[in-house]
Amino acid sequence: MPTRLTRYILIEIFKIFIVTLIALTMLILVIGVARQLMREGMGPMAVLQLLPYVLPISLQFALPATALFAVCCVYGRMSYAGEVATIKAVGISPVQVLKPALWFAALLSPAAVWLGDVAVSWGEPGVRRVALHSFEEIVYRVLNAQHSYSSDKGFSISVCGVNGKTLEGPTVTIHGGSSGVPTQIMARQGQLELDPERMALVLRVVDSRLSGGAFRGQFDGEDVIEIPLGDAFAKNSGQDVNPSQLPLHQMRSEAIRTERQVENDRGNLAAQVGFSLLTARFDELAGDPVKPLEDRIRSGSSRLIRLRTEPWRRWAGGFSCLCFVIVGAPLGIIARTSDYWTTFGMCFLPILLVYYPLFVFGLDQAKDGSMPPYSVWLGNVVMVAIGITLICKIRRH
Repeated sequence: MPTRLTRYILIEIFKIFIVTLIALTMLILVIGVARQLMREGMGPMAVLQLLPYVLPISLQFALPATALFAVCCVYGRMSYAGEVATIKAVGISPVQVLKPALWFAALLSPAAVWLGDVAVSWGEPGVRRVALHSFEEIVYRVLNAQHSYSSDKGFSISVCGVNGKTLEGPTVTIHGGSSGVPTQIMARQGQLELDPERMALVLRVVDSRLSGGAFRGQFDGEDVIEIPLGDAFAKNSGQDVNPSQLPLHQMRSEAIRTERQVENDRGNLAAQVGFSLLTARFDELAGDPVKPLEDRIRSGSSRLIRLRTEPWRRWAGGFSCLCFVIVGAPLGIIARTSDYWTTFGMCFLPILLVYYPLFVFGLDQAKDGSMPPYSVWLGNVVMVAIGITLICKIRRH
């Protein structure tokens, strides 16, 4: 009987889970792609290239909510139809009824951790890479349609017209120079070309005139101007990569490397301060070379904290599936309603008000170094405590 019951509940959960997961993932996928389209103005081919990278990002958000919805629907309907009461009447413990959902969530949670890892280490860099390689096409499309393009990467372009790849009468304004005064380049003709390796937009101009800042001049013939695209398309490699973009298997080695670098900088700082004091060069204590070392130590220490926190964050985020199910399954039985959305709302609203604020609080404190890295599990622990309380309530009745 318990084996048949377990199989029955698992099949019901799995059916609702698959259908809801497909629907919710498609919704998030469409919203994600539409957002990127509105932001960048990508073409059809770029959108198709974007889809595989957006999929794991969509799934990592869809899994916890879908698991909660599935168990709420199944246990709410079973309780409303009297199936739970019948099962208890034949001597089967309510905990036995909940076991299929718990096993399902326990197997789903590691998969959610893996998907979260793929999303941040492969999906997000892939989205940025597609956006980078589509940047030239996007600029040309906007200029052809509107004769002007303004970028949040610190530059704007206006043209009199576009003839194929040739820009007629381009005027390029580069903001945020060293002097703080915008630099303006006007030319008779120009042509844009993306340099993905240097992450820059190369503008080849003919008969140009430069103004702005301290330098002004006119240049006959062809000239090349490089417009840096900043760190908006930063690659997912190198020692300064954001810890949130690293795969889990690199976290430990990167943390060890960063810790050694910080210790080395501290040793150099102590030696430099001692040398400055011995030689009575007190002005060096507030300037070079002491100040750069202090900045590197501060930056390295902050990065080390984030490297130690990030694995805890990903595991906590993945195992939110299990925590949500621990609360949602008994709450579905207590709700006793066949209305799927009512049951889901009764479960999801408290989770939204309790879990996510606690998760964000623990994450912020851990990143600041005020609390240990495992503080990101604060929301998960509270959810499990609430779930155990609800399960005990079901056992007593």
